[in-house]
Amino acid sequence: MSTDRTVAATIDRANTERAGAVVGYLPAGYPDLETSVDAAVALAENGVDVIELGLPYSDPVMDGPVIQRAAEESLANGFKVAQVFDAVRAITERVDTPVLVMTYWNPVLRYGVERFADDLVAAGAAGLITPDLIPDEGQQWIDASERTGLDRVFLAAPSSTDTRMRQAVDRSRGFVYAVSTMGVTGARTGVDSAARTVVSRLRDAGVERTCVGLGISTADQVREVLEYADGAIIGSAFVRALADLGVGGVAERAAELSAGAAAPGAAPPGAASSGAGRR
Repeated sequence: MSTDRTVAATIDRANTERAGAVVGYLPAGYPDLETSVDAAVALAENGVDVIELGLPYSDPVMDGPVIQRAAEESLANGFKVAQVFDAVRAITERVDTPVLVMTYWNPVLRYGVERFADDLVAAGAAGLITPDLIPDEGQQWIDASERTGLDRVFLAAPSSTDTRMRQAVDRSRGFVYAVSTMGVTGARTGVDSAARTVVSRLRDAGVERTCVGLGISTADQVREVLEYADGAIIGSAFVRALADLGVGGVAERAAELSAGAAAPGAAPPGAASSGAGRR
């Protein structure tokens, strides 16, 4: 990936040109591998700056029911860990958008940390988001990502101590994922006010870039989050659109939500023709 298309550069550019960055999550292999690739491309073609591609896992403790069901269906249809690299490669061949793989740590350990990192690089991925790996237990991944130049995104939550906040800031590369609420993911009617506190504490700890996730489902919420954070992360809203309306629905939803990051007076992105009408 060229230097100006790294996650960091992409987020910085979005904050210069618009209100901030939009990060969009979809699970790999849902409802099948080809459709999941088409849906991720639809995100990129409709205003999403960074793609977060989930690796389906049998024990997704942080995911809400919408994402859990999608992961279960993907696994039931035979999705294998190695296919996430196929998905990343197919996406990055079609769009020049950074792709971060979101994965629980156990699949990486079982696959082999160094092998996983090498295969990520070969596929064109930008790095990993690791929701259940805390920085002070992540040295193996830190070493592998240093060797390969991959980004590593750790999480900070309302319950994080000041020490854990500093660790997340010091050891992340790309951005720090600010969890806005305690509990599992899922679209909510309002973004928890704790998000502002988490971001403020990360700023105090010296964070360069932080994106807020868990519960964002409207353009107004995107706009609100970008008043104080560098990016807004959207997951369940896109997964639900894919489940209900197919790839065309993902394209429309991405255009709708990314409008919350538009500069005042800017026209919202249009639905991409390549995604319309696909499942």
